[in-house]
Amino acid sequence: MGQDVQAKVYTRSDHTKYRAAVLRCLDALDRMLAAGSFVEDEWRTGLEIELDLVNSELQPAMNNAEVLAHIDDLSYQTELGRFNIELNVDPRRIDGQSLLQLESAMRKTLNLARDRAGDVGSDIVMIGILPTLQPPEPGFSWFSDNARYRLLDQAVLSARREDVVLDIQGPERLQMTCDTIAVEAACTSVQLHLQVRPGSFARYWNAAQVLAGPQLALGANSPYLFGHRLQAETRPELFLQATDIRSPELRNQGVRPLVPFGDRWINSIFDLFEENVRYYPALLPEVGDEDPLAVLDAGGTPELAELRLHNGTIYRWNRPIYDVADGKPHLRVENRVLPSGPTVVDVIANAAFFYGVCVEMVVDERPVWSRMSFDAAHENFKVAARDGAEARLYWPGAGRVDWDELVLRVLLPLAHQGLERLGVAAEAVDRYLSIIEARAKLRVNGASWQVAATESFEARGMDRHAALTAMLGEYVRGMNANEPVHTWPVP
Repeated sequence: MGQDVQAKVYTRSDHTKYRAAVLRCLDALDRMLAAGSFVEDEWRTGLEIELDLVNSELQPAMNNAEVLAHIDDLSYQTELGRFNIELNVDPRRIDGQSLLQLESAMRKTLNLARDRAGDVGSDIVMIGILPTLQPPEPGFSWFSDNARYRLLDQAVLSARREDVVLDIQGPERLQMTCDTIAVEAACTSVQLHLQVRPGSFARYWNAAQVLAGPQLALGANSPYLFGHRLQAETRPELFLQATDIRSPELRNQGVRPLVPFGDRWINSIFDLFEENVRYYPALLPEVGDEDPLAVLDAGGTPELAELRLHNGTIYRWNRPIYDVADGKPHLRVENRVLPSGPTVVDVIANAAFFYGVCVEMVVDERPVWSRMSFDAAHENFKVAARDGAEARLYWPGAGRVDWDELVLRVLLPLAHQGLERLGVAAEAVDRYLSIIEARAKLRVNGASWQVAATESFEARGMDRHAALTAMLGEYVRGMNANEPVHTWPVP
């Protein structure tokens, strides 16, 4: 969800103090990296899943505060939209039976949450974009009751100095204007965390960037927005446009967006935090009492609160994370590429694939990013978001190939090797990577199933909204059965 802030009006003085505080945090981080201050343990994972709420008619339910109160579990938190909640899963090592245990724990907590949400007339859906959403009314009717979201909205629109304009290409182009950033709430994602050593962070981040395109081809699950069929994975373009602080003139000048893919391969995590400070204005200039350099001088571990808050308002698809647990600092890659859903077992399969391939790429003496331009990785990301199960991706030595061929011949063997390197039990490797293999062989993902199911209902005479509602009903049944999406029949 990000750090909470107090409602206020920020002054020029707040921004000046915040800039100075962020620079001191950056200096402190530099010192800590040079001194080897970080936990060297790695290959621990946690994850976050953003979820949608629907009513008995499968339309969005704007009652997340009531649902959260009824769930009564601190693992569940608010999100920007009143029809969103987020589940935070505790970190654990990636070895042995841990992935199987994670699947079981997630199913248990989600089933309990669904039961409690049902008591207040709602249900929980894991999907990239809720297909029954209608465009928001003017104003703040979509917004959760949290000062952070109102302040972000104010900061984005003040920087833009005009309304949010959406123009998303696809089979049914969507063009609309919004008076808030509320449409960003339509995007619900799975965020995979991977704790790594400082010395290997850059290699893991580079590997995650390489994998972003194949991840979307495998896992696209957001083909519809406000009744329009757009891209196989519409979230990246929607998120980019809904939170864009740049006027058209600044975009034309090449100013970076708040939702960047990146510009280059990196050599250190410091590169990313330094870029954040160098290129991105502060949106929430909250200054605390900590002097991070004084804390270091006293032998302590600084929270780096201002740097972390700033980092939380820059929505990289692979975000660097500095965190402190039990008084000890550590670093994580936060992979934000994947949409939510379709099922718990699909989510864990996607995670197993990502972790396994990343780990094996990192130990390669001549890693793939040394043989591939950064622009090619970015283009793969855009192509996979647009085309999903029909994507053709670039790969060094092979040129442009169908994504399923890339997964089956290159990436799936790497995933097997990486999970074995992590010590993951053979039954877990087989369970999750067999799902990835089947999806690739059948060229099916959540988005392709959604489109096929919706077109099937439309062929029977339903209008678009009725067809999307019927499709969502079938989707929810498949989701609750926890059968992987490639096995779902088209109704």
